[in-house]
Amino acid sequence: EVQLVESGGGLVQPGGSLRLSCVASGFTFSTYGMNWVRQAPGKGPEWVASIGARGMTRAYVDFAKGRFTISRDNAKNTLYLQMNSLKPEDTAVYYCTKGYSTRSDQSWVGRGTQVTVSS
Repeated sequence: EVQLVESGGGLVQPGGSLRLSCVASGFTFSTYGMNWVRQAPGKGPEWVASIGARGMTRAYVDFAKGRFTISRDNAKNTLYLQMNSLKPEDTAVYYCTKGYSTRSDQSWVGRGTQVTVSS
């Protein structure tokens, strides 16, 4: 059974930083690309970033470029999203998903982690 457990969210002031983590189990993590997607209140899912299986390929949505960094540690079966210069519009629940995709209509299996950017 595929399990993805997100963590690291919280309340942060505008301009602050957070590092999200996603621990994977139930599949061979090192052979799959991974993604972060988010869903803000009242809005549909939005793709944020993707990374290839070995971390050589990375892609970001425009609003994440220069602020967010996706990375992975295959030895720890863990995906990361470093988020800097956070803005109120980054407020959302963030989910990790399995299988490289830059689509926004991805489905997730975890509970996500809430990120709230507010002063």
